[in-house]
Amino acid sequence: MAPIRFLRLALLMAPGAVACSAGGERVEHLFQSPDAWIDLTHPFNGEAIYWPTAEPFELETVAEGVTEGGWYYTAYNFSGAEHGGTHLDAPIHFSEGKNTTDEIPLSRLIGPAVVIDVTIQAAGNPDYLVAVEDFEAFEAAHGPIPAGAIVLLRTGWSQRWPDAGSYLGTTVRGEEAVPLLHFPGLAPEAARWLVQHRAVAAVGIDTPSIDYGQSSTFESHRILYAENIPGFENVANLEAMPETGGYVIALPMKIEGGSGAPLRIIGVVPGR
Repeated sequence: MAPIRFLRLALLMAPGAVACSAGGERVEHLFQSPDAWIDLTHPFNGEAIYWPTAEPFELETVAEGVTEGGWYYTAYNFSGAEHGGTHLDAPIHFSEGKNTTDEIPLSRLIGPAVVIDVTIQAAGNPDYLVAVEDFEAFEAAHGPIPAGAIVLLRTGWSQRWPDAGSYLGTTVRGEEAVPLLHFPGLAPEAARWLVQHRAVAAVGIDTPSIDYGQSSTFESHRILYAENIPGFENVANLEAMPETGGYVIALPMKIEGGSGAPLRIIGVVPGR
């Protein structure tokens, strides 16, 4: 299903629309079935994993408790780098002149999902690179990756969250940590294959980065983002998504001019 058709489906969710068609009845079923909705987002808290050189998430209490007037009131300030926890990479992050966070079209953030499962390969190799062969194996089983698809790479790494040592490969912070990083990512050849042979809307992964931990050139980022294909990193719970038949809604904080943003991403699986 193309993104625009999925958006048309979303319009059926408006009050008063659900009773007027068979399509509306199917949408109504989604709201009645909690199993159809999957939270693909890690919580932002003191344990949220950020890039070793990035400022971590902090929540500062401004007020909490019963006021002099007798009612309860609470408020907080929060801070942290754009690129930490479950987050969006805007194309400008690695490609000058490309889309900033606020410029990314909704058609690249909402659409049909395909899940490329490489958990077996990655289980024995923390430096595993998702390869063209993995996409070809997926297509041999399910057919070509459709235009407008959001490609989600499932390595199994989200099961390690929030253990930073296991998830990143090191507990060291700062620049000295970067050479010590070990986690799977997308091979540059596979990123180039997606760009040249498939018209994908976005690429997400359940690790800290589209490129694997030992990358020093971030080539897969550069290949994708040069084509205005955004990335979703630190995606959670991909084991709950089917390889085909699901949809993604990935809405970042709309930071004007940003290179990324915290992301609330959910999966929708009609029929569950």
